[in-house]
Amino acid sequence: MSVASHAQPFYADAVPDADDGRRVGVLLSHGFTGAPASMVPWGEHLAGHGMAVAVPRLPGHGTTWQEMNKTRWPHWYAELDSAFDKLRANCDQVVVGGLSMGGALALQLAADRGSEVAGVMLVNAAVASENKQLLAVPLLQRVIRSRPGIGNDIKKPGQLEYGYDRVPLRALASLLSSWKQIRHDLPRVTQPILSFRSRVDHVVDPSSHRLITSLVSSRDVEEHVLDNSYHVATLDNDAPQIFEKSARFVRRVTRP
Repeated sequence: MSVASHAQPFYADAVPDADDGRRVGVLLSHGFTGAPASMVPWGEHLAGHGMAVAVPRLPGHGTTWQEMNKTRWPHWYAELDSAFDKLRANCDQVVVGGLSMGGALALQLAADRGSEVAGVMLVNAAVASENKQLLAVPLLQRVIRSRPGIGNDIKKPGQLEYGYDRVPLRALASLLSSWKQIRHDLPRVTQPILSFRSRVDHVVDPSSHRLITSLVSSRDVEEHVLDNSYHVATLDNDAPQIFEKSARFVRRVTRP
């Protein structure tokens, strides 16, 4: 199965600190039905600050929605976990982050890997929904394969997310079923958190943000509301704010 050009993973090596030779890494995950293209500008900015960066392509993404329907939450998590191991082997400290489902993956990784994760960065992370239509997905997936998706939820004119225009329902059912375990594990997240939330988001409602901030055990939580972006804020008008604040956050939480 060929992979679209916008779905190619992005990697950058770290520049050792001039004073002590330390290497800092950042792992970024795109969202459900999305692609690395939504994270690459963020990754490039952090790489410009000398950080090692990995933006993997999650299985089933960047090809076809039919191919994605063969993948499940454990496949996506395993890909991120593997990318984390590679960064950790070459860096002294690693920060993880993600957009939407990517944020949920980052939180699960933080819960599982503990002190190996120096910090967590979230952009419109999704761990719940108040959309009652999602209750039908476990049954609906048995009779139809996909539904129209909400793509390109971006306020900035002319900006494209390059996600699927259809939502593969078997994959979606797997994502929804994973949320219970993620929420159960949120109290195990103790790392510093940098969280961005768009005031207007047509994909993820505020329930996720409320649950994350109320359930994590992190005492260092920095929150920012984005007033000029929709869901895919990493490609939207507030992207420069995300990039600059995240660079400062990474430097702070990885400081010796």
